[in-house]
Amino acid sequence: MPHDRYISPFSTRYASDEMQFLFSDDKKFRTWRKLWIALAKAEQRQGLAITDEQIAELEAHQDDVNYEEAAAREKLVRHDVMSHVYAYGLQCPNAKGIIHLGATSCYVGDNTDVIIMRDALQLVRKKLIGVLANLAVFAKEYKDMPCLAYTHCQPAQLTTVGKRATLWMNELYMDVCEIDHQISSLALRGVKGTTGTQASFMELFGGDSAKVKAVEADVCAQMGFDKVVPVCGQTYSRKVDYNVLSALAGLAQSAMKMATDIRLLANFKEMEEPFEKNQIGSSAMPYKRNPMRCERICALARYLMVDVLNPSFTAGTQWFERTLDDSANKRVAMAEGFLAADAILNIMLNVTDGLVVYPKVVRSRLMAELPFMASENIMMQAVEKGGNRQELHERLRQHAIAAGKLVKEEGLPNDMVERIAADPAFGLTREEIEAGLVPENFVGRAPQQVEEFIQNVLQPIFDRCPEALGQHAELSV
Repeated sequence: MPHDRYISPFSTRYASDEMQFLFSDDKKFRTWRKLWIALAKAEQRQGLAITDEQIAELEAHQDDVNYEEAAAREKLVRHDVMSHVYAYGLQCPNAKGIIHLGATSCYVGDNTDVIIMRDALQLVRKKLIGVLANLAVFAKEYKDMPCLAYTHCQPAQLTTVGKRATLWMNELYMDVCEIDHQISSLALRGVKGTTGTQASFMELFGGDSAKVKAVEADVCAQMGFDKVVPVCGQTYSRKVDYNVLSALAGLAQSAMKMATDIRLLANFKEMEEPFEKNQIGSSAMPYKRNPMRCERICALARYLMVDVLNPSFTAGTQWFERTLDDSANKRVAMAEGFLAADAILNIMLNVTDGLVVYPKVVRSRLMAELPFMASENIMMQAVEKGGNRQELHERLRQHAIAAGKLVKEEGLPNDMVERIAADPAFGLTREEIEAGLVPENFVGRAPQQVEEFIQNVLQPIFDRCPEALGQHAELSV
């Protein structure tokens, strides 16, 4: 690896080999050649003078792209597609006259981009389902464990550790749905010609519309698509790129929310991301166990959410049938958007595969707040013994303020139970009050909600995609 030039961190640190291949030169230019072969076959089937031998010659060199010849030619002519047509023709002298017949550059460029986006979305989807599968195991394990819930980042009523994980999973499930929608919506640009009118193909086929439409349908089927864009200029609408990258940005939002929650819980010492045996948390503070992976998720998510602005501006600034200012931006924004999504999912697979919970800390923090949350139950106990609800409500409020002041201003334990037990208006002993402070009685339907969500919402996805389950991700850093 060269050390004297910039290399993207996505290549060296973050993105998987699988995703990097999808945006590699090999994937791109081999797909160009597949499209040229598909076009030749479709045109032959509609009567053009293309021989089986010419097609066989093209197929023989489909994957051995002669990059040096293409690069040398591009220096001369300044056109990437025509340089690769030329290079392919050097390998296929008998077929060089029918390569790219009737097509414009966007025939290979745009159709390849759609194919790559489809394949990349499918990889994202697989990893996303793998994350959901990991979280489902975690949620089931901790579905009954009460913990503090928070609104405004202040203790509210209780939930369970597993129920909180369903909040993360529900947003990731929404992302699966949106990614599925994008995959099902993708249409090939097809065989449309220079400004989308198919004029060059009408000329090739003597004005026979049926044959032109048949060629397009044939190419579409050969490339594994069931639909083609109904109309376009020179390119497919760049709103497609925006829609796809928006789905990835949605995933980034969900990932950041989950990772932020874990970072906060790490501060509370209730939960941690996996921490490896020899991992160093800080160069100066040996005791540190920083949530580095969740921090990295947040960092990359921020990048991905901002990246969606690129296709937004590109879609809005396409003049008439096409301008080329989409090209340089698009080739960076779309590739790096997918690499960022892939990197986020790799880290999420790693983190969700070994989340650590500290039950005693969870319980301790919960019990310190539970007397406040049990106020209504305590009040009802006292009313059953003949107390006045309105009077008791006010006395509880005063006791809560005093106990809270003791905790916040003097750093002492919550003494609300002792205060109530000592107040004759309640007529309750400490033992009677504490008998009602059972956290499991304050979590509502949280355990059942976990079971129902996994069974009704996620299990059908897991059943349809068994290959996505049990994924593991080893991180480079």
